[in-house]
Amino acid sequence: MASMRDIKRRKESIQSTGQITKAMKLVSTVKLQKAKSRAENSQPYFDHMYEAVSTMLRKSNNMSHPYLTSGNSKKKAVIVVTSNRGLAGGYNSNVIKMVMGSDIPKEDMVIYAVGRKGKDALGRRGYEIAKDYSEVMNEPMFKDAVEIGSEVLNAFANNEIGEIYLAYTVFKNTVTHIPTFIKLLPVDVNSVQSEEKKDTIDDLTLMNYEPEADEALNLIIPKYINSLIYGALVQALASENGARMQAMDSATNNAEDMISNLSLSYNRARQSVITQELTEIIAGANAIE
Repeated sequence: MASMRDIKRRKESIQSTGQITKAMKLVSTVKLQKAKSRAENSQPYFDHMYEAVSTMLRKSNNMSHPYLTSGNSKKKAVIVVTSNRGLAGGYNSNVIKMVMGSDIPKEDMVIYAVGRKGKDALGRRGYEIAKDYSEVMNEPMFKDAVEIGSEVLNAFANNEIGEIYLAYTVFKNTVTHIPTFIKLLPVDVNSVQSEEKKDTIDDLTLMNYEPEADEALNLIIPKYINSLIYGALVQALASENGARMQAMDSATNNAEDMISNLSLSYNRARQSVITQELTEIIAGANAIE
């Protein structure tokens, strides 16, 4: 059985840790509200952008464009969005496992890392890290998404990569965060057709482009890609803070349980010491008599 001094020291240590986790939970709660509001406010723009591109592609018949066909390169770029800090439960590990468990061979995968946790974890496992945008996760802005989008689109145009994917975490609510792996380029016409509209595609009037279709897609597809990347950044930021808030809440509750158990153990040890001292006193008195 541990001594009273050991129990007391451990109890003080856990109390200190519990104060830290409680403070981190409060900070994450405030950040979550801000990130959640940002994600919800920007969602209508992304929904309308997705609908616009969906409608264009659904109304276009047998269109040939570089953004709609895979390149000759076997390399596949994956934009991996994680956090710069840990203590967020399984948030980072879920994204990393999802990337590693994809159908893309490691030797064909090129990582564009947004977040140090993903970069470090995948780098240690031998994945090629093309670019590091970890500082973006401190305060994601649309210009950051444009920078990332321009980088991967240039690599796609130069045939350095043949496909572009995005790995991030969708924020559903405070307790539900869904790791998601989607394909950005080449745009899959079938994937952007919503289920409720598939039956009416044949009835749609074909779209006429002004200017030409190639020029229109050269303008709209990069905006579409940048929008998806920015949407992933704000969704991931909200998910990160939600996961950290839950993790710190669980850690605080666990600390309270451990303190309660240690207090009980301390009282038992103290009572045992007192009982032993009384026994020794009584035994000594009886011996004197």
